[in-house]
Amino acid sequence: MTVIEPKVKGKGKLVGKTFLFTGALKSFGRDEARNIVESLGGMTASIVSKKVDFVVVGEDPGSKFDKAKELGIKILSEEEFKKLIS
Repeated sequence: MTVIEPKVKGKGKLVGKTFLFTGALKSFGRDEARNIVESLGGMTASIVSKKVDFVVVGEDPGSKFDKAKELGIKILSEEEFKKLIS
């Protein structure tokens, strides 16, 4: 398990960005992925809306993936997400 030290709120490479996770992630638990985003200054959402900047898609993503495509939200694979946070 990777331990991420929280950064000061308002700082980090994901400031002002909102992420939503859907489907099963291979490298992270859902809570761990949310904690990483928040530690880098970003926010997470549980409902797809135009306020979401990125939807990170794991295996069998379901209806949230379909809704994100309809709204034109940027879709990231788990690998693309890992590159973004590294």
